[in-house]
Amino acid sequence: MGNWFQQSIVGTGRLSLFCFFVALIVTFVATRINVRLIRAKIGWFRNISVGEMHIHHVVFGVVLMLVGGVAGLMAGSAWTAAIFGVGSALVLDEFALILHLHDVYWEEEGRTSVDAVFVAVAVTGLLLMGLRPLTWDFATPISPGAIIVGNLALAIITLLKGKIWTGLVGLFVPFLLVIGAVRLARPGSPWAHWFFATRKVDKALRREERWRRPVIRVKIAFQEFVSGRHDLPSSRRGRRHT
Repeated sequence: MGNWFQQSIVGTGRLSLFCFFVALIVTFVATRINVRLIRAKIGWFRNISVGEMHIHHVVFGVVLMLVGGVAGLMAGSAWTAAIFGVGSALVLDEFALILHLHDVYWEEEGRTSVDAVFVAVAVTGLLLMGLRPLTWDFATPISPGAIIVGNLALAIITLLKGKIWTGLVGLFVPFLLVIGAVRLARPGSPWAHWFFATRKVDKALRREERWRRPVIRVKIAFQEFVSGRHDLPSSRRGRRHT
């Protein structure tokens, strides 16, 4: 194990990325354990408040990201990467709050925060494996610039078709972008709104119900196992932006 770590992580210059990766995961898990204990009112676990103002942990996350980022610019090291990872986890864990400008932590919209953390973990893990976005390592007569532009175009099409995970992972595994770009778009996606006739919409809905819904249910079950149940009624419905 020690030889693998020395050769694959330290020897390839990925120690800082590894420290960020570990800090991100550990901090996210620790944060979710803490907030679940707070919600259950177990022991001394309580929210941090100043007077009547609740201090969200995204505030501490922003501060730690600034400290880790500035320190990394001055003297990049594994420690500064770990600090940045801790701050990133705290910020991403309340990504939904930033997105909606409203505390939706335990509401359905709060699952967006867990998705954001999963995306960050997946992308960082792929980078740790040595993969690089929009590139292709196999010998080909096509110029690298043309490959990057082509992969980027496929990624945009895939994302417009509502296939977020396929698009993101496909940045590192380009053949997935070909599959995502060719296959039918998800109903409700920008691509479906722009180009689908009624017949295609019906087909997309049937495929969504048959294939995607079961996967989503499994994903939500895993999310709730890791992060707790987002079961509060939505406070966003019926609200108007002012």
